[in-house]
Amino acid sequence: MPTISNLKMPVIAGLFAMSALVASCKKDEGKLPNISFKTDAGYISKDSTVAQGASVKIGINASKSESVDVLKTFNVTQSLDGAAGTTIRQETLSGGSGDNYSTDQNITTRTKAGTEKYTFTVTNRDGITNQLSLTLTTK
Repeated sequence: MPTISNLKMPVIAGLFAMSALVASCKKDEGKLPNISFKTDAGYISKDSTVAQGASVKIGINASKSESVDVLKTFNVTQSLDGAAGTTIRQETLSGGSGDNYSTDQNITTRTKAGTEKYTFTVTNRDGITNQLSLTLTTK
């Protein structure tokens, strides 16, 4: 039976390298990724009543909250009149967009009275999500 003293140094070094690799791949508890509405003129950033068939612009800024937990996906869902939400946009983020992401969502509301809820979700490398939503009421 081999003992540690019998093992060659490359084998021992390889074992240490493997344990370091496993430890570095471990998920941390993580923080929520950052997400906020753009509030500049021309953007809708809170629940609002708008005309039927109106064109509105909703802007989103998102960023990683930890150096290694880059953003991986951005998703927009729409729920009409309280029904279950459906995905209307899904985007995989990489490169610089994984650190900081900014986008505009141009929406034309329906031509009938009701509510349209939009939920914006960002997910980081650890699978941690953060989201914002707003409701447009058409009259």
